Amino acid sequence: MARDEKNRLGSYLKDRRSKLDPAAFGFPLARRRTPGLRREEVALRANVSSTWYTWLEQGRGGAPSADVLDRISRALVLTPGEREHLFLIAQDRPPKAKYTVPEAISEQLQRVLDSFVSSPAVIRSAIWDVVAWNRAATLILSDYSAMEPGERNILRIFFTDPHIRNGMLDWEQEARFMVAAFRADVARAGASQATKELVAQLSEASPEFGAMWQDNEVASYGEGYKNIVTGTLGPLTLEYSSFTVDGHPDLGLMIYTPASRDMASRIERLVAGSTD
Repeated sequence: MARDEKNRLGSYLKDRRSKLDPAAFGFPLARRRTPGLRREEVALRANVSSTWYTWLEQGRGGAPSADVLDRISRALVLTPGEREHLFLIAQDRPPKAKYTVPEAISEQLQRVLDSFVSSPAVIRSAIWDVVAWNRAATLILSDYSAMEPGERNILRIFFTDPHIRNGMLDWEQEARFMVAAFRADVARAGASQATKELVAQLSEASPEFGAMWQDNEVASYGEGYKNIVTGTLGPLTLEYSSFTVDGHPDLGLMIYTPASRDMASRIERLVAGSTD
């Protein structure tokens, strides 16, 4: 036990390879004393030296680089959570974020959104593309269902849709905060190339965005208040909270909760009327 605690990385690697079926990777099943892949097979799949990988499991291979850990994680077919754990025990830090275009969310996660009847809720990517939403969001925030996928970007809508500007009590203050929070989110997610493309497009479409982006302000979205004016319900105060979707570090859940029971009831009636 004490030895395992001293060599957590080696113990974890041995455990993970013992769970893999050699036949699934084209390796022969004959003459195996223990289940799973052999060390040399993992080394082959990871494109590293068999001797060095053996030393790594024995706790004497030195600190592996991020590139090597990525190759080992692929060789061992680790899940995103297992890969993160590998980096934490090997380098005392999570892996550097790499932005990927999000896929469609699960039906279960969509049902979670739909359960917030009086609270607009959306799931957004690291570059703030809205990938899922509930009925309240389309009625209170923006009608995402009427937009093309490339148009469903929160910043793009905020800076180019005049209806959004007219519906904000203090548009400029909100805009500056959103740009600062966006900068923090994309840096955390490693969305560099996708960010460059979006920033270039928004800077061309909105000089105001371009000027705010140059300020290099950084903020955390977290939670707070949003005051908006809607055409059907008039002024609304919403409390927003931001969450990371477990297992999907590129996705964030935003929930906008009505600040009073009266506001919640008004939104519920609007949602009910729109679905009759």
